[in-house]
Amino acid sequence: MAASASSMLFTPDEALDLLFSPNLISLEVRNALHPDVHIRPLASSDYRRGHLQVLSVLTSAPDPGEDAWRAHFNFLRDSGRTYYTVVIVDKASDQIVGLGTVFLERKFQRGISCVGHIEDIAVDERQQGKKLGLRIIQALTYISENSGAYKTILNCSDKNIPFYEKCGYEKKENEMMIVTWTLYPTLDNLDYLRTEPLLA
Repeated sequence: MAASASSMLFTPDEALDLLFSPNLISLEVRNALHPDVHIRPLASSDYRRGHLQVLSVLTSAPDPGEDAWRAHFNFLRDSGRTYYTVVIVDKASDQIVGLGTVFLERKFQRGISCVGHIEDIAVDERQQGKKLGLRIIQALTYISENSGAYKTILNCSDKNIPFYEKCGYEKKENEMMIVTWTLYPTLDNLDYLRTEPLLA
């Protein structure tokens, strides 16, 4: 029997260059998803699968160009057991429809432990209401807890508090912030991506 167009379009994990091992994603979360979608780590080719377009649902996500995007991907991966971005892919189109990140802050406290910070939870507007956000949060929390984090935290707007409470999180403390970033990132102004040392 000939393969369907959707199965030919979908790219399996083993054919991708991934940010981290897909084995770190909870099997329970995988099984809870609709069979038309797939959850996996971010891949080095996901610039072409609409990664930035889905991020723009959440906030401004100007396009730095594929070279800068891929350089940033390599930086995250080379950071080693720190950044974990998961994406949900629509199998029929092989495009990203949801994503989120947890990064681990290493601590001297709590017996040299770490804290998981969940960031950038975004779901394509056409896919909202299908519990994809819930599954992303569950996947990231699982990664955080299984990486030794003694707590996992996130920031959200007041209107999203009920959603995160349904995910098992509770409101605690307050966020303080200074916004300093004004440039749109490119390879020219992302200094941390440079291989040569910067002059003082």
